[in-house]
Amino acid sequence: MSILEHAEPRSTRERLKATLRRHAEALSPRVLRRTLTELQAVIEASVSEVEGGRQAEGVMRWYAQASPAQRQDMWLLMSEQFTADPEQVKRAQAQYAAAVGTPDEAAAEVLFRRATVSPRRRLLQRFSAAPGGIRFLVDMRAEMQPQLKSDRRLRALDVEMEYMFSTWFDVAFLDLRRISWDSPASLVEKLIKYEAVHDIRSWADVKNRLDSDRRCYGFFHPSLPDEPLIFVEVALMDSMASSITPLLDEGAAPSDLAKATTAIFYSISNTQTGLRGVSFGDSLIKRVVETLKAEFPRLKTFATLSPIPGLRAWMQKAAPAKLLEALDNPLELGPKSPVRTALLGWAAQYLGKETNDGKPLDAVARFHLGNGARVERLNWAGDPSPKGLKQSYGLMVNYLYDLRRLDKHRTMLAQGQIPISGDIEDLYF
Repeated sequence: MSILEHAEPRSTRERLKATLRRHAEALSPRVLRRTLTELQAVIEASVSEVEGGRQAEGVMRWYAQASPAQRQDMWLLMSEQFTADPEQVKRAQAQYAAAVGTPDEAAAEVLFRRATVSPRRRLLQRFSAAPGGIRFLVDMRAEMQPQLKSDRRLRALDVEMEYMFSTWFDVAFLDLRRISWDSPASLVEKLIKYEAVHDIRSWADVKNRLDSDRRCYGFFHPSLPDEPLIFVEVALMDSMASSITPLLDEGAAPSDLAKATTAIFYSISNTQTGLRGVSFGDSLIKRVVETLKAEFPRLKTFATLSPIPGLRAWMQKAAPAKLLEALDNPLELGPKSPVRTALLGWAAQYLGKETNDGKPLDAVARFHLGNGARVERLNWAGDPSPKGLKQSYGLMVNYLYDLRRLDKHRTMLAQGQIPISGDIEDLYF
């Protein structure tokens, strides 16, 4: 019997052998076993939190020097070797099923829940406690993302990380800071770098977005104090915006703040690929709204001016070929054009009815509607830029955050009904 076989339970040995057979292209079997041993040492039961953190730091130092293929081998070890014991899960499940309806039900449920928690979760917790550990894990998950489609074995690790990040990065734990022209240059540069909705073209462009009639906020995590996780850009206006062009006009005079009644969220950018899928929830919008209302009590309307990134791709599959051919130059279509009317109808259908697994098909719609907004208004030529035309034939949409109806809208969405305004409903075919 080898040292490995003597030290490891049979199920662990079998999983490791399977990993060696299926992968191990970058690390030799000997190095793969050593890496597994070092990962196991991080969560060894007899090891203190401090010592576990030191072990994690050692793995992080090795990882920093490893090649992409070697790193992928480590991801596989974390995904395949640190799983809940299936026999323990099976026994706990049977005990819980037998205890349902008896005084022992609660205790059996606790045991079942504990049995299903994988050692992988403890491993991630130990890494997070090490200096720089949160940054390490976020960057590692970002590096994993392109590999997930081609290697489903990494899915378990990815889902576990998403679950843990959802707890660690809850909006209640984040610090909200205003970004202004007087903020450190390094922070303004990150706004330029991470802007994901409307590219920032110059310093004059960014200065316009930080002018007196604008507000820009960044959300920060205590473990990443100098790294914004989310940027939220807001325009303060006297009515709901219908086009992004005047908002991005560097030569436009600032709006009169004394007349501002409407806050338009025109860009929300997540900066960390490693936090993909982590929902910051309606608390993100609420915190910005509360901050704005404290500074500008006259604000009554809170809405977005949003792109519709999936519209054109969806229509290419769903709409008649004849209509698609007539949409070569949508900006030239007049107000009474039947092609224009048809496009608005298809856009209303896309936003108001199309779902996937019960959720809005469009990614931006999914975010705002999930936070309690409703589809309020479609805007013709709202974004006439090449990007806007490519995504949605130039259309943009306003999502309205009616603070009195957020819970109602979320309930509707949970029941499979997308909240829409009468104006949107009138556009249906």
